[in-house]
Amino acid sequence: MFQSDLIEKCRRNDRRAQMQLYDKYCDAMYAVSMRYLKDGEDAKDVTQEAFIKAFRNLGQFRGEVTFGAWLKRIVINKSIDFLKSRAGYHESLDEGYLQVADEEGEDWTVDDSVSVTQIKDVMETLSEKYRYVLMLYLIEGYDHQEISEILNITENTSRTQLLRGKRKLKDRLKHLQHGTGY
Repeated sequence: MFQSDLIEKCRRNDRRAQMQLYDKYCDAMYAVSMRYLKDGEDAKDVTQEAFIKAFRNLGQFRGEVTFGAWLKRIVINKSIDFLKSRAGYHESLDEGYLQVADEEGEDWTVDDSVSVTQIKDVMETLSEKYRYVLMLYLIEGYDHQEISEILNITENTSRTQLLRGKRKLKDRLKHLQHGTGY
């Protein structure tokens, strides 16, 4: 069955089709949620809520992107919303002091001795505002316009937080390489 047929059946509330679509994307969406939440039970709950939201809002899916990409965005938004509600997220994003820094001339290479796991571990030590932008940009592949919509910040703020987050990440990785911790 073609995916478009499956989605159309889901729009008509066909439970069997919904289960097929769920089975097809469940593991991948759980993995996305785990990148943000780190707790298996929370990730399961958020993934389930994301599917419920997706099925309720299938009328909004226009096929401009793949269904998987559309669903992934819902999962990321639900994951971030969960973290915000859990942490009492009220961090001010006053943009009056934020300036987009010039990235030209910046060297973003990382020593080959640093593993991807170490990079991810160090990313976890960053504040949420930097970590989320870094994850959405570097790992999920979103652009600044999409990040601004997901996090409800301006594109300028997204660019600034990405640059500052990269700098903090690079600095902490240097400390890791020199054995001084981060």
